[in-house]
Amino acid sequence: MLYTPPTGNCKCSGQVGHSPLMRSHVGRAAHSQGDFLCLVCNKVFPLQRMLTRHLKCHSAVKKHVCRYCAKGFNDTFDLKRHMRTHTGIRPYRCELCEKAFTQRCSLESHLKKIHGVTQQYAYRERRSKIFVCEDCGYTSTNGEEYYLHMREHHPTSPALRRYFRKHAASTATKLGTVLFYRNTGAYYL
Repeated sequence: MLYTPPTGNCKCSGQVGHSPLMRSHVGRAAHSQGDFLCLVCNKVFPLQRMLTRHLKCHSAVKKHVCRYCAKGFNDTFDLKRHMRTHTGIRPYRCELCEKAFTQRCSLESHLKKIHGVTQQYAYRERRSKIFVCEDCGYTSTNGEEYYLHMREHHPTSPALRRYFRKHAASTATKLGTVLFYRNTGAYYL
């Protein structure tokens, strides 16, 4: 369900408009960068996509629910971050003091504040991907190693089922056939 906020006032001119028109207006060159305004709570965002993501928090519909406490979220990322408070999984470890964190940004903040180490990333440069087993905390920088771990240790994991659904066609093409054992809930190649 797409959330459309109520009509509101632009913070610069007092004009009134509907959400798509207002977002277009707020994003025009007459405004400084960072003027994507949420008309519900008046928070300002530097990018349109950040405003769009934020608008989901005002929706009463929560599509992703925590299996531990039933708290609802609109985004799988937010649910995963929250679930780590229950599981204790902290995949981002400081190499200088061994302190561990649930999020990469928390590790980077720790490195800067405690150890004086600033991460240098070019504009829009992607950080290296880390694959995290949300069942036991196993981490790998190699996707194939991660999925082998999942298949061996957590064959009934929803994450493994999602992977097979997503990659079944390409895997079948590469390997010939894919066997799905639906009765046991396990999926094997």
